[in-house]
Amino acid sequence: MYQLTQNLKTGKMEISEVSFPTLTKGTVRVRNSYSLISAGTEASKVKTARASLISKAKEKPEQVRQVLDTLKKEGLLSTYQKVMNKLDTLAPLGYSTSGVVIEIGENLKGFQVGDRVACAGGEIANHAEVIAVPENLLVKIPNEVSMQEAAFTTVASIALQGIRQADLRIGESCLVIGLGLIGQLTVQMLKAAGIKVAGIDIDSYAVDIALKSGADLAFQRFDSQLEQAILNLTNGYGVDATIITAGTSSLDPVELAGKMCRPKGKVVIVGAVPSGFSRENYYKKELELRMSTSYGPGRYNPNYEEKGFDYPIGYVRWTENRNMQAFLELVAQKKINLDLLTTHIFPLEKALDAYDMIVNKTEPYIGILLKYDIEKPLKKEILLKDVSYAKQDVNIGFIGAGTFAQNSLLPNIKNANLIAVATHQGHSTRTVADKYGFAIATGDSYYIINNPDINTIFIATRHNLHAEFVIKGIKAGKNVFVEKPLCMTMSELEEIMQEYEKQNVRVMVGFNRRFSPFVQKIKKCLNNDQPKSIIYRINAGYIPFDHWTQDKEIGGGRIIGEVCHFIDLCMYLSGSKPMLLSAFCIPDSQGLWDTLTVNLKFSNGSISNISYFANGAKSLRKEYIEIYCNGLTAIIDDFKLLHIYDKGHQKEKLFNQDKGHREEVRRFLQSIRDGQEAPIPFEDVYLSTKMTFDIIESIKNNSVIKY
Repeated sequence: MYQLTQNLKTGKMEISEVSFPTLTKGTVRVRNSYSLISAGTEASKVKTARASLISKAKEKPEQVRQVLDTLKKEGLLSTYQKVMNKLDTLAPLGYSTSGVVIEIGENLKGFQVGDRVACAGGEIANHAEVIAVPENLLVKIPNEVSMQEAAFTTVASIALQGIRQADLRIGESCLVIGLGLIGQLTVQMLKAAGIKVAGIDIDSYAVDIALKSGADLAFQRFDSQLEQAILNLTNGYGVDATIITAGTSSLDPVELAGKMCRPKGKVVIVGAVPSGFSRENYYKKELELRMSTSYGPGRYNPNYEEKGFDYPIGYVRWTENRNMQAFLELVAQKKINLDLLTTHIFPLEKALDAYDMIVNKTEPYIGILLKYDIEKPLKKEILLKDVSYAKQDVNIGFIGAGTFAQNSLLPNIKNANLIAVATHQGHSTRTVADKYGFAIATGDSYYIINNPDINTIFIATRHNLHAEFVIKGIKAGKNVFVEKPLCMTMSELEEIMQEYEKQNVRVMVGFNRRFSPFVQKIKKCLNNDQPKSIIYRINAGYIPFDHWTQDKEIGGGRIIGEVCHFIDLCMYLSGSKPMLLSAFCIPDSQGLWDTLTVNLKFSNGSISNISYFANGAKSLRKEYIEIYCNGLTAIIDDFKLLHIYDKGHQKEKLFNQDKGHREEVRRFLQSIRDGQEAPIPFEDVYLSTKMTFDIIESIKNNSVIKY
């Protein structure tokens, strides 16, 4: 299929051939008929992507701070590679479409193949021939509404949410500042609700359209009659509310809103405008300043948008999905005139002409649609290279290839055949396929598992999918490399063990710290028969409770998702298996167990303390390890600095942090070529994983776990 994409590094836009997006639980695949260009939002994205690196940095100061933090921790080369990798990617555009359901995922009810639907969501309802949409971001289209009209639904929901925030009654008045597409839709819906409407824009064309849309008054911004006319419309009081739908860096819209509102009136910000207004009008009139969040309640909430949990209507009357439904009902009742607002329709293959018109402002526009050829056949997978592979070679398929995989795994794969890659979205799959030389791009993970040419799979998805793909990969006779964690429950671990024992395959988890040069050097210095004392302090830092890694169902939490790393390294350094485990934590206000200590005793007498803290200072480096054994002390400081104290003092410093990812991947692939066991014994993988579940049990029950 084809999708409109833009390279974030170069700004180049193109119609890219990509694979279908992945069909997950609770989603449907939709074949788009139309998609709407949100000119303001998308023009801003296009301009930012086309800007210089310095201009990009000025646009995103928070990301610049993150880059500087990474630079301090990991060094110049690693940071530069990560930044360039992040920029050199295909990004989607668009978030408002209409189409027909062509496939339904598990656990989704209420829709069937053939349903006409309107779809929403950035990174979801994109300018693409096929999209995958979760249930709360799509609604059925009434019979009275055309596909062309329904494509406006998402953008119209933004306008409708702004109106709801204004909380107006029949007979009241509203000023709309900014008469682009969202402003025009706001005007029409306000009139449908019986509100007096005045509109303002800097463009005379937009003003004329607003008058045709039903505005009682509409003026260019600096028309001398503007203020008096609005006062006349409102009997000299000023408007009951102002809705700002403009996008500008100027303070003028918010200052004008304060001036034109009546005492105790409301100002609602829908567009991207600064809010650093002067105090006088807002203070003297006691105005309310309200923000409007996109399509409505549920926006940016993963439980609502990704998992499909709805808000009870008795508590949240208007969600983003119900806003979408409400707009379509207005269109069905002929209370909205979208023909007036539809100024341009381009076929998908001419989409670049539409953006040139928007960016260069070669002619007036309001509503711009992209139209799709819904009759032509589509391909789910994209064959980029037609080659054959020898069975004795290492032939790799990747399931999931996000930021971590692109930074730490894929660059380290050498002398192997990259056959197929599957990620969640078609544009990201194509990015990875082109960048690293995969022959096939697909949105179907099972295509990789069942492909007879592939003998090795890498799994780098979100944590909740690891066990499923590991088990299916083992059953298919594939060698499996899975990023930590191996799985999220004890029952999954036992099933993986059972399947592993039936097959002659390698299963390895990305416990990379074993393979770091400093750990390898220390390991050679240690006497395996002698007990060690190990202190491992991790300044993990705070992660918001709503991040996916903290979600018990998706990420499993930080004990399962990350502490497994440190458990494994302590077991490796001890040279022994666990004997006793106990753990204690300080729960935070969200009930998360992100600050904890773990005490381990091993069979050879070694002891270890793992202190994993989320409540420390960001300025402190992340990892610090001390190992004591038979008169020797070794210290690793954040995998950049090594001290070994024996008869003397050895000191070694790395310019760039090395946590062992390259060596880990090299040795795993070499084990396949040589027909040897995986470099991490599966028993170690099993025990390191089990110990994370035991940590949780120990904390819950205040108990000591015996092995």
